[in-house]
Amino acid sequence: MARRAVFLDRDGVINNHGDYINHPDDMLLIDGSAAAIRRLNEAGLPVVVITNQGGIAMGFITEEDLKRIHRRMDDLLAAEDAHVDAIYYCPFHPKGTVPAYRKVSPLRKPGMGMIELARDEHDIDLAASYFVGDMTGDILAGQRAGCRTVLVATGFGGSDGEHEAEPDLRADDLPEAVGLILKETALID
Repeated sequence: MARRAVFLDRDGVINNHGDYINHPDDMLLIDGSAAAIRRLNEAGLPVVVITNQGGIAMGFITEEDLKRIHRRMDDLLAAEDAHVDAIYYCPFHPKGTVPAYRKVSPLRKPGMGMIELARDEHDIDLAASYFVGDMTGDILAGQRAGCRTVLVATGFGGSDGEHEAEPDLRADDLPEAVGLILKETALID
């Protein structure tokens, strides 16, 4: 039976959004993000990271570098008794400088490709799920997939202006977003 999940963008939602996260040491969690993810874990909600990683297409990092960065994120979360259930990333970008990754891809947000993969691989009910992001492309991807959407003020806070997308909910940060999600789903009082 399909279940509800919470999709999270990575940069600007879980971790600080620098120019690029090119090295594991660049991975710094936003205050409260690990505790927020732990609350979702404790509520039994799968947490799935959906992240565009065009830095691979631009030649700033390799997929192996990204795996090391994600291991660092997992370690930082584990240190606070939190975890994500899956990570999906899109290495492609239409203006990439690395030929193998220079292309338009349905995986890249605001496309729904990564969300659909997660749905199929983890038996997720998209209509009962949430997508939390800091960019309009995150919100649009979540809407296209039929999820409820939450725009957080951390990271870009929707100021990227790349797409027209109005979220269902707004929150200052991931902890507030998680509080709203848990309240709406009646998993807390």
